[in-house]
This record gives sequence, structure tokens and C-alpha cells, in this order.
Amino acid sequence: MAIFEPNNLINRLMTYNWQQSDWKEFFYSKKGIEKLLFSFTEKMGNVKGYTEALSKNDREQTLIDFLVTEAIKTSEIEGEFLSREDVMSSVKNNLGLLKQPDNIRDLRAKGIAKLVTEVHNNFQPLLSKQVLFDWHSTMMPVNNNINTGSWRTGKAPMQIVSGSFGKEEIHFEAPPSENVPLEMEQFIYWFNNTAPGGKSEIIHAPIRSAIAHLYFESIHPFEDGNGRIGRVIAEKALLQTLGYSLLISLSPTLELNMNAYYEALKEAQRGNDITKWLIYFCEVLNGSLDVSIKILDFTIKKTALFDRVKIELNERQLKVIQKMMSYGIVGFEGGMSAKKYTKIAKTSKATATRDLKKLLEMDVLKVFGEGRNTSYELNV
Repeated sequence: MAIFEPNNLINRLMTYNWQQSDWKEFFYSKKGIEKLLFSFTEKMGNVKGYTEALSKNDREQTLIDFLVTEAIKTSEIEGEFLSREDVMSSVKNNLGLLKQPDNIRDLRAKGIAKLVTEVHNNFQPLLSKQVLFDWHSTMMPVNNNINTGSWRTGKAPMQIVSGSFGKEEIHFEAPPSENVPLEMEQFIYWFNNTAPGGKSEIIHAPIRSAIAHLYFESIHPFEDGNGRIGRVIAEKALLQTLGYSLLISLSPTLELNMNAYYEALKEAQRGNDITKWLIYFCEVLNGSLDVSIKILDFTIKKTALFDRVKIELNERQLKVIQKMMSYGIVGFEGGMSAKKYTKIAKTSKATATRDLKKLLEMDVLKVFGEGRNTSYELNV
């Protein structure tokens, strides 16, 4: 006889969205969502405006940064930590920006970078079973423990569980594997039917993106990788509904508060009234656009700064400033110091001090702290 902890018993007795008679008949109240949709449209316009103000080179580099960040963060959410250098090289390979493609040793980095790049650049085609299988195989090219490029087939329940042995809490249990082929056939039909021009077109991109992610995650069709594929699904739905590429990265915003994401998803999977889920997801998208605006604003300002002073900078200063700028809005970790300057520029401390003083006089840098705690940041 099995002995269940109270929380475990409650979870086993509770039905999930896919077990209910109105499964797939998602419904919601517009209250609380309309303002978020208006805010999304407004911020989206700002992102487009900033993007159009960028030079071709800056736009290209900014796209690379967004794709690299998405690839890294969507992997970190699942506990995989990838080399930024490997991911960036792979993104550049996939964008065709390197005359001689780099050889990427980490196949995980190569796979996820290829996936996020492909979805961003090729979001318009209809979804199909083969597309999903190809995505899965691309993302997990070296995993010998699971079946890649196919639906899950195991007889054991697909459960999202936390807690120690004997005190497990089941957050969600997906449909049994035998149901997955039909469930995914219906999901793919829904996805394509709600796309622009479809019979059941959903005109609001955030709403379609939110439902697509929730719907897919509730089926959980693969043995592993459902979270990453689900976030790709959300991005494809978003861009496809908008009808154009948008510089937005979803995973970094989700990663800032993963507990809130899991709780919102858990609650949404208890029934088919998805009002709270839509509010949560629209807030996440708006937060992602806020980050996009900050990054684009920083890019425009750093370009203006660099164009103003680049002729006056020596090779050492150019190298250090470009290094600092490459860290974007997060800034160079700990700020620049004379000691760090000597290592980056490969020069003496005396020369580093003179160079930094000159950069202060030119208003390229601003100073923080005093004495040994003195550090410098870009003045943008």
C-alpha cells in the first residue's frame, strides 16, 4: 500500500486542464488584459523606432546579441550553462556573417543557437510535425539517453515534480504518451488555424503567443526539452502574428523570476480559464520590451559616443572602450580599473593611469569611488 503525503494526495486527486470536458476551449476575461495589450503595442512601436535608427552594422550586432542572450538564457533555465563565445560563433555561422565558419566544439551551443536563429529569421511558414521533430533534433544532438526528433512513448506518467523522495509535490501531469500524437495533431492544427489569415485567426500577438506556450507545455510531447521548444513556439507565434521580426528576448525576463513563471503555469494548467495566465504572460512580454528599449537606447548612445571620440583615441584606449561596450547595459563587471586596464591593453600601470585620466577629460568615462576603490564606467 502506498503512503502519500497530504500535498501529494491533493495533487493526485486534482484534475488538470487536459482532463476536463472543456479542454482546448480556452476562455478569458478581457478585464486587465486590454491595458497590457495597449502597452505592448506602444512599447513595440518604440522598439521599431529605435531599431530603424540603428546603422546596418549596429542592427546586425544587436540582433546577434539578442539571439545569443536568448540561446544562453533558455538553456540556463533548464540547468545548461553554455559558453557565450561558442553560442556567438554559432549564431554568426547561422546568419552567414563569417567567410570561414567557426568550428563549434560544443554541440549543445551549436544546436540551440541554430534553433533560435532559425525561428527568428524564418517564423512565417506553417508549423508541422516534421518542423517540431527537426527543432528537437537540432537542439539535442548529443543526448543518447532520450529519443530525439520523435514524440515520447514511455508508459510512466510525464510529471513535473519537486521535493525530496517521499515528499514529492506533483505540479503537473501531462497526458499519457499514447495520447500525444493526436493531441499534437490538434495543437498543430490550432496553431496554423490561428495564424494570420487562418479561419480562427487571433489578432493579438501576445494572446496567441501566451496560449501557444501554455497549450504546448500542457501536452509536453517530448521526453526532454519541452521548455526550450515551448519558448520557441511562443516566439514563433509572436513574430508570425506581428508579421515582422522584433528585437525581443523572452527567456531573460522569465529567468529573472522563475518561481513566478512556474506558479503561473501551474495555476493555468488546473483549468481552461486562462485570464490570469494571459495577464502574467503579457506582463512578461512587456518586461522583455522594456529591456529591448534599454539595450537599443544604450546601443545608439554608445555609437554616438564612439563616433565622437574614436579619432582621438590611441590603440590601447580603443581596445579597452570596445571591450567595455561589448558588455552592453549590464556594464563591465566591477567597472574598469587601472589594474584591469593594464591587463586588457597589455601596458604599464603608469600608462593605464594616464590613458584613464585622458578618457575622463574627454567625458568618455565617469569615475566611481576613491583610492584603491576607484573604478570607471562608460559615460552614456
